[in-house]
Amino acid sequence: YLACVSPTHPLTKSVWCLQDDVGAFLGNEQSANTVIQEWQERYQKYKLMEAHLNRRREEIKKKIPDISGTRELVEHIIKKRDESEAVETNFQLSDTVYANAVIKEPTNVCLWLGANVMVEYPIDDAFALLTENRDNAHVNLKSVEEDIQFLRDQITTTEVNIARIFNY
Repeated sequence: YLACVSPTHPLTKSVWCLQDDVGAFLGNEQSANTVIQEWQERYQKYKLMEAHLNRRREEIKKKIPDISGTRELVEHIIKKRDESEAVETNFQLSDTVYANAVIKEPTNVCLWLGANVMVEYPIDDAFALLTENRDNAHVNLKSVEEDIQFLRDQITTTEVNIARIFNY
């Protein structure tokens, strides 16, 4: 149905275009009600994919500040290490209890990876990992936003086509 000859998009098998000549599109093979039902199913799939991508976008947006903040902290530790200065910090022992500490020659940092997993990295490796993760998060965010825009275009096209077939 109404598939354009234009290239496909990774989210869908083909790109759907506006139908100008509904009569020619429907022909004698299908009734308008059957076609409307199929287009409404497609519309629901698009809305579901859009909701999923919106959730993914919000997750990525939440991660970027955490990654950037941790990266800045590791960068600060590297700066102090290179200047041969001690790093003063507070360690959280429990929800409301903190301990002061002075680290004279920091060599490693521990990073929370999620799911209650902490991994110890050499400082320079941790900085490289956080930089890569931050850059990947920005790339993923851009990709998700492009996918959302594509889906919005497809949703609009589907809505218009449903209306045209319904009004036929």
